[in-house]
Amino acid sequence: MKRNLRRDLYAAAAAALLVLAAVLVGRSIEHRHGTLRVDWPPFLASWGPHVGPGTPAAVAVALAVVSYGPALAARLPWRTLLFTAWGTAMAWTWSLALIDGWDRGIARRLTTRYEYLQVIDRFHDIPHTLRDFTQHILLNSPDHWPAHIAGHPPAATLTFVFLDRIGLHGGGWAGAFVITVGTTAAAAVLIAVRTLADERLARRAAPFLVLTPGAVWMGTSADGYFTAVAAWAVALLALAATGHHPRRTGLASGLLFGLTAYLSYGLTLFALIAAAVLFLGFRLTRRRPSLPFLRLLPFLLAGFVVVPAVFTALGFNWWEAYRLLVTRYYQGAAAVRPYGYWIWANLACTVCIVGPATAAALPRAGATLLRRSPAPALRLGVLVGAALLALLAADISGMSKAETERIWLPFAMWLLPCCALLPRPRAWLAAQAVLALLVNHLLLTGW
Repeated sequence: MKRNLRRDLYAAAAAALLVLAAVLVGRSIEHRHGTLRVDWPPFLASWGPHVGPGTPAAVAVALAVVSYGPALAARLPWRTLLFTAWGTAMAWTWSLALIDGWDRGIARRLTTRYEYLQVIDRFHDIPHTLRDFTQHILLNSPDHWPAHIAGHPPAATLTFVFLDRIGLHGGGWAGAFVITVGTTAAAAVLIAVRTLADERLARRAAPFLVLTPGAVWMGTSADGYFTAVAAWAVALLALAATGHHPRRTGLASGLLFGLTAYLSYGLTLFALIAAAVLFLGFRLTRRRPSLPFLRLLPFLLAGFVVVPAVFTALGFNWWEAYRLLVTRYYQGAAAVRPYGYWIWANLACTVCIVGPATAAALPRAGATLLRRSPAPALRLGVLVGAALLALLAADISGMSKAETERIWLPFAMWLLPCCALLPRPRAWLAAQAVLALLVNHLLLTGW
């Protein structure tokens, strides 16, 4: 037991050293060359110690989860646990966002010159705008899109257009939507872990999914919303692949996977996680005569084609848009941001999304794949391993230089369940909370 604890601490310490190195090396590069294009490397943030109206609430939520989270997660009825996890994740994310105050922390986050709400009026005629979308991606094109609109397929922007159309105008409503929807990802991941591994591991993971340091950036960036859509796509696929109403859940999963691809180009890498889910589902159902795994595929595919078919019929060409985005990406800061720094500094950002507990637990998850572990732990290791592989693929691509504390939130949520393998959960939860509170009180983050 002591030997395993030392290994956990060594892994967490190594992750902390990676973050320290990214800070020190990054500050040196930025001071000498100014090529990182972030104020406080490796984060898009600036130094600014502060407290705010969310401070007491954030501390209270952290103390409550650390003190009572593991015990409650172990004994609450399952459905009650799901709603409790969602509600507590919302409280944690809201309180962290309000450390910066209502205006800076929530209402103005999605209204800056880079963000989606800047172009609401340009979507007055949606079919025309979609047909014309690719004509405004490049920086030298007339009326080029702001960075986040150009950098994502139009379903991301249309979400906020539709919010505006139903009367939820402005950054406050947009921020509230992102937090409310984004925090449901905790419940989605719990469902997937319970379905593919077992309920005991899901219950042990629940407090870590709630008290994630990534909540600093989930409230409020649109990537928090993307995180939830992708998480529910995976959760529904897990249910379908294991025979839980495979037609309905398969169709719904396909719809959400199709939507995910039209929210962010990079989230196509969720195909790796989906493949792992299908593999695990096949392994779990191969002895059943009904083979629900095979029955779900037509419904999954039918659901998946709906969103691409609609956008294509309206005139948006996903492949052409992505090709132009690659050019636009290197017309901006990516042209000077050094790949040699960001390929490892991005991982330092990831450490701060998932926290020291996940850094300590990842070697345990890896070990389940290399030795004869109990079947539930092995299946959890496969799921976490697929998420890590997707994240590394995004890193190697070079299309995520900086800002990955926000961009990689959808992948990071699937690393957190490995914390279920850790002993002494309260100590590790405390470490998670302290990291999030320090980051949010010491830095003025870009999101």
